[in-house]
Amino acid sequence: MEKHPEQQYLNLLQDILDNGSDKELFFNKEVLDQYKEKWEKPPYIRSVFGRQIRFDLSKWFPLLTTKKVFFRGILIELLWFLKWDSNIKYLVDNNVHIWDEWAWKGYHMHCLKDCPEEDLPQKEFIEKLKELPANDPFVVKWGELKTIYGRMWRKWPRKDGSTIDQLGWVIEWLKEKPFRKSYVVSAWNPDFIYHMASEENKNHVPPFCHTTFQFAVTEWNKLNLWLYQRSADLFLWVPFNIASYALLLQMVAQVTWLQVWEFVHTFGDVHIYSNHMDQVKEQLSRDLRTLPTMKLNPKIKDIDDFKFEDFELVWYDPHPAIKWEIANIWGYEERKKK
Repeated sequence: MEKHPEQQYLNLLQDILDNGSDKELFFNKEVLDQYKEKWEKPPYIRSVFGRQIRFDLSKWFPLLTTKKVFFRGILIELLWFLKWDSNIKYLVDNNVHIWDEWAWKGYHMHCLKDCPEEDLPQKEFIEKLKELPANDPFVVKWGELKTIYGRMWRKWPRKDGSTIDQLGWVIEWLKEKPFRKSYVVSAWNPDFIYHMASEENKNHVPPFCHTTFQFAVTEWNKLNLWLYQRSADLFLWVPFNIASYALLLQMVAQVTWLQVWEFVHTFGDVHIYSNHMDQVKEQLSRDLRTLPTMKLNPKIKDIDDFKFEDFELVWYDPHPAIKWEIANIWGYEERKKK
């Protein structure tokens, strides 16, 4: 019998539990003080390095069934990436809060140093972003993440001030010369990463986790997508990443008149947080269910024309969601100049 595609994800969870190395995480003083106040030890990660899973999208859509995955959030986030947007206002307006914490952290860190405004708690900060119009100075300044995937995919900053639409270039040329080997999109821009960043680009958003992806056509019309993810929270965020890039592959295949084929997901450091161990064991105890399928509006022929209503997830019948807690990790440590 053919193995269930989701089994390879579950096998990787078990691999980390059995063979992973335990590693400390970076926390700044403020976060460490919060753990001390609660008489709790900060979490750590258990990780392995260099793994790969793959999914045949011609048959199923790889949305996990051993726990319910927040697909609406995945879809809205991907549409946000494709909008070339780096301000969370669009997400907040659509009640998707995946990136709330990182926008608030920039505002909060500013307030701790020198802030004429009130240091709002995260919930109130997000409510204010939602209430104000997109062009309000508060939204423009504090909703902006700078370091976001869509910006690098579609507005990679050149040194001359212009931008490069990497994904747009790939789509254009896949139509004309499908067998090229150079259809690579990179998000890894050192000028936006921690201590390498220039002053105007520094922020506390983590360096890009999914750093590079490549499209390739096999046989005569089968479109494949390979992703390298340098850091992967396997329990919490990898299910999102799998579904997001699988959906991106379907979208690009449709607008380039190619057949959707295989998504290959390669990991660098792939890990489980110590405060998710019990949840992982619960997930591993559940039986596998039939994967859903994904229907796209066949009338859409341009990547920029897709809307939320153009997607239909069919026959998704997962186990219930599993509750979890995010480790409160903050950005980089400021280094003194020598």
